[in-house]
Amino acid sequence: MGIDRLAETIRTDFLVIGAGVAGMRAAIELARAGSVLVVAKDSLQESSSEYAQGGIAVALSDEDDISLHEADTLAAGDGLCNPAAVRVLVSEGPARIEELIRWGAEFDREGAKLLFAREGAHSRSRVLHSHGDSTGREIARTLYRAAAALPNVRFEGFTAVVDLLLEEGRVAGALILDARRGLLVPVLARATLLATGGLGRVYADTTNPDVATGDGISMAWRAGAVISDIEFVQFHPTALHIEGAPRFLLSEALRGEGARLLNVRGERFMPRYHPMAELAPRDVVSRAIVSEMRHTGAPHVLLDISGRGDFVRKRFPRIHATCLAYGIDLDREPAPVCPAAHYAMGGVWSDLDGRTTLEGLWAAGEAACTGVHGANRLASNSLLEGVVYGARAGAHMREAAPPVAPARFAPPAPLAVPSLRLEEMRRLAMDRLGIVRCSDSIAAALETLEQSPCEAAVPADRDALERANTRIVLSLIARCALARRESRGAHYRTDYPEKSDAFRAHSRIARGKEEAEFAPVEAG
Repeated sequence: MGIDRLAETIRTDFLVIGAGVAGMRAAIELARAGSVLVVAKDSLQESSSEYAQGGIAVALSDEDDISLHEADTLAAGDGLCNPAAVRVLVSEGPARIEELIRWGAEFDREGAKLLFAREGAHSRSRVLHSHGDSTGREIARTLYRAAAALPNVRFEGFTAVVDLLLEEGRVAGALILDARRGLLVPVLARATLLATGGLGRVYADTTNPDVATGDGISMAWRAGAVISDIEFVQFHPTALHIEGAPRFLLSEALRGEGARLLNVRGERFMPRYHPMAELAPRDVVSRAIVSEMRHTGAPHVLLDISGRGDFVRKRFPRIHATCLAYGIDLDREPAPVCPAAHYAMGGVWSDLDGRTTLEGLWAAGEAACTGVHGANRLASNSLLEGVVYGARAGAHMREAAPPVAPARFAPPAPLAVPSLRLEEMRRLAMDRLGIVRCSDSIAAALETLEQSPCEAAVPADRDALERANTRIVLSLIARCALARRESRGAHYRTDYPEKSDAFRAHSRIARGKEEAEFAPVEAG
């Protein structure tokens, strides 16, 4: 497919790329000021938000306070959180949750009172769940219903975005791929929001859906935006490990309810690695599991919450049913688990209103990097980030967008589509850019990615587009990981196993830069 296959241009006031929690919440805000087009690569239901089981953290209980939530978030971030971003998250979170409840979100309760659960690295029980383990699905459903009721909001599913469109250095909209008609469709907008979610699918083992290939980060980088902290990829410690089965996430809430981690010899091991044992930060638990797997020669460890009657079936029905489908009854036996890529702390640099370094472009949710998560996200802060920062980005776009959409756009450039297959790049990422890294492994990954022959083309299908984007995302991870000569949070290097004050800073990388630069952490 070439540039000559352009369809008639679509014009809208606001373009939202991504239909998860952040995108939907922004669309609701934007509808007050004009027409809104929300596009999704797959169905409107296929997003990381839909798969978020663990819950949404918020300081709403009688025993909690936003200052405690703030302190826990900063501690988990291992010295790299933007304190102002954290303050926004925890202070605006309660109002956003109460808003969801008014719009019909059903959170679990004990009688009339909201039921709060405890998860790793939280000092209080502050995590709300919906239907036990379907929190993201419930919040996404609530926001979609609210957005769909607004006459100004229009949705387009199964619409992959190829690239951002530029006009004199300003983002003018995006080029989308209508694969059914074999056409490229320019969409021009007064303001564009990247809410494309995460990048976990660039790894072979991941809890993320197929759509999570870091597309927003790749297209923003190609357009010239600054990417920040992309080396910090959080691995969820407990994904179901059964040959032939997807890496289904077994929520941290299971450990919050008392599940223990055992090696294949039946020995509990987490107390040897951290005083919080199974409730230690995720990076600590993931590395401990990898260590136990190496010591025992096994491809997994065991998560055990058995012996409590039908507790799991009643408390976590979706998790119980999924494991049962693969022959594991969590109420009766432990499940084999291993770490899997789960969440990107880094992304497109944005301020507290979602503005990126490119005029006309905003970002929110997992695709963005405000510094709110630092080097390691606190459990269940991601859904809260989506609703808080989605609302803020939408409000700022409404106020800052020019009165009319651009009339023109520069011809879109072809992408570099590598000959490497997706499976090859994903396995390379697990082997060389995973939980434990070193200079040699990172450099080897970068060399493989850069020496792969590429074809300059405008992708005609989703596979080619995802190969181009996966190569860019992994190259950015490798460059920033190589530059950060320390171990901090989710970034662990065996050749630099200690934290360094010299790298208590945010990585920054943009197109044309061979190496990442570092910017100081914001003052509190």
